[in-house]
Amino acid sequence: MPRAKSRVPSRERRKKILKAAKGYYGRRKSNLRLAIDAVAHAGKYAYAHRRDKKGDFRSLWITRLNAATREHGVSYSKFIHLLAKANIKMNRKVLSDMAIADPAAFAEVVKQVKAIA
Repeated sequence: MPRAKSRVPSRERRKKILKAAKGYYGRRKSNLRLAIDAVAHAGKYAYAHRRDKKGDFRSLWITRLNAATREHGVSYSKFIHLLAKANIKMNRKVLSDMAIADPAAFAEVVKQVKAIA
């Protein structure tokens, strides 16, 4: 028979579930049976949304880049095409941050890209 530890495993399991369900509405936060379902459901959403987050950020960067490039008279799609043609290897995140934090440097990149066209 295995050695008995100083804690009760069943209580630890229950505490773990109820801690994860803290902040939920109604009995889902205090009733173990409801909390188990709620935590499992929340875990599925959390897993899926961790993957969705990457696409959400990419969409945000593209929207920002589109707005910034149109100020310089170029559409986003043409800008990305000319960027690849000019062999400038900068990703959308860096370009988006540059457009916000350092507009002068971004304008220089756009100028170089427009020179290719």
